[in-house]
Amino acid sequence: MTRARPLAGWKVLVPRGGPWGHGVAADLRLRGASPVVAPMINFASTDDSPTLERALADLGSGVFDWVSVTSATTVDVLSSHRATIPESTRVAAVGETTAAALLAAGYRVDFVPSRDNSAAGLLAEWEEVAGSGSTQRILALRSDIAKPVLTDGLRAIGHDVDSVIAYRTVGVPVDPSVVANVAAGAFQAILVTSGSVAGQIHEQFGDIPESTLVACIGPRTASDARAVGLRVDLVASDRSVSSLIDSLIEVAARRETKDGEDW
Repeated sequence: MTRARPLAGWKVLVPRGGPWGHGVAADLRLRGASPVVAPMINFASTDDSPTLERALADLGSGVFDWVSVTSATTVDVLSSHRATIPESTRVAAVGETTAAALLAAGYRVDFVPSRDNSAAGLLAEWEEVAGSGSTQRILALRSDIAKPVLTDGLRAIGHDVDSVIAYRTVGVPVDPSVVANVAAGAFQAILVTSGSVAGQIHEQFGDIPESTLVACIGPRTASDARAVGLRVDLVASDRSVSSLIDSLIEVAARRETKDGEDW
């Protein structure tokens, strides 16, 4: 293994497809790994399209002081509906990935939490950025399975929140060959990128071989993974792809050092 290819010999399961999953795979290849992209979740339209359409119409007409966006998928929903966000409505993004998606889609971003890229992190810094003392009307767009952490928290401090489901998260069966390879311990690592992905990994693969590293993208995802019964071996320090890959590299380096000592 060389420093330029610190993950040489590592076969890594990337359980999400699309631009995000293939971008992660490209980053892994640059570091010498052999990624396998096997999407385990996908996104479908909300079951309540009229409510979403009304909310987006209200958004465009300037009814809301803020709109909160908690995933890049929500940005896709905004784009597909050709939603407009007036200058009078400020935009809060849950993290840098979501913020980048908003900017790429032609929207602006007014607030990204600086400490914790999660709904809880957004809530923790809300009054620092948005101010306190006056009731604000907020549109909170979310997945059907997302916990209403932000909505409940904002309501608790006196704001008027419209919580609207923008899309549904659905499981995707992986190819039987991937299931067989996981069972055989062919992967050095499986990336866990969300609570919904953790649920699918546990449901479709069952017990993961001890030789396979189960690596979570951040503390909150690790907590969700444990809650569904998935073993967690590694937790990235923050919710970012770079942190997750760096964590894998650190493990690979420790293993290389140990092997060298044994030799």
